[in-house]
Amino acid sequence: MSLPRFAFILLTVGAIIATAVVIGGAQLPAALILVSMIRTTLQVATPLTLGALSGVYCERAGVVNIAIEGMMLLSAFFGFVASIYTNQAIAGTEITPTSTALSLIVGVTVAILIGGLSGAFHAALSVTFRVNQIISGTVINILAIGLTGYLNRQLFFQGQVPHAPGVLPTIHIPVLADLPVFGKIFEQQLIAITAIVLVVLTHFVLFHTPWGLRTRAVGEHPRAADTVGINVFKMRYANTIIGGMIAGLAGAYFTLESVPSFEPLMTNGRGFISLAAMIFGGWTPFGAWAASLVFGAAQALQINAQGFGIPVPSQFVGMLPYILTMIALTGIVGKTSAPAADGIAYEKTGG
Repeated sequence: MSLPRFAFILLTVGAIIATAVVIGGAQLPAALILVSMIRTTLQVATPLTLGALSGVYCERAGVVNIAIEGMMLLSAFFGFVASIYTNQAIAGTEITPTSTALSLIVGVTVAILIGGLSGAFHAALSVTFRVNQIISGTVINILAIGLTGYLNRQLFFQGQVPHAPGVLPTIHIPVLADLPVFGKIFEQQLIAITAIVLVVLTHFVLFHTPWGLRTRAVGEHPRAADTVGINVFKMRYANTIIGGMIAGLAGAYFTLESVPSFEPLMTNGRGFISLAAMIFGGWTPFGAWAASLVFGAAQALQINAQGFGIPVPSQFVGMLPYILTMIALTGIVGKTSAPAADGIAYEKTGG
């Protein structure tokens, strides 16, 4: 990702947060608004960050993944179902801290596995059967909407619903969370912290390991990669499944970290927003995270404007990240391009 674009993104995040502080400073202490904005930005950007990382893994290997939305939705539903029925099986009618913890662990695990299975399905259609990757992703999105909607009615609209185990606890990061004024920023839930760790880990894997080199090779020039002995199909399968698992973790955020319930279409287009963040971020982990923070900051401004009574038009704030994405794609703030073989099915030739 070009330095001008990265700087543009960070300045945009800072400008959104500064706007909230300036406008709301007359009513509340500036430090309170600043801390609330940063903390909320990190929280609401979590599923976008994970979704964008999912796209980075897939598209760096040459597989377009517009199915992130569907993967999130499927994982959110099945992770929630697994958690509530595990909680019922362990605790019965008496909820204990142990049953809650085990239920949430099972729920997150199932969500990640469902994401991985969705990724494997997308890889089978796109890599093995060479189905158009946009069509394959659309199939998964439609399947997710229909399946979760149907099962939600069957399971939760007939009879008594098992008690939900709640949400993942907030982690108090030692030392940092004890800082005066800004300590609250470092009190985050588990998936939010994991998302930031995955950004760093993904950058290291993609740009500093043999696996990352092979991944980028099959996404840029699969024929050349095949010639030197890299298994293009294996790499595309593996990265699409990894991307699906990360999207599954994003799905777990909705029902196991944000709210302890499931609603049809509760992902609300965040999978597609994640794709926009990935493109805005130039198909790089840190760029995708920074772009996710732009969308997160805009949403945080909407949330804090309502909570603190800051007079900011929510419609304008909501459309701002999309306008910035379109500006970025024009190349004004540094050009970027997708991997050369992104979306192109590979067919092995010769013996």
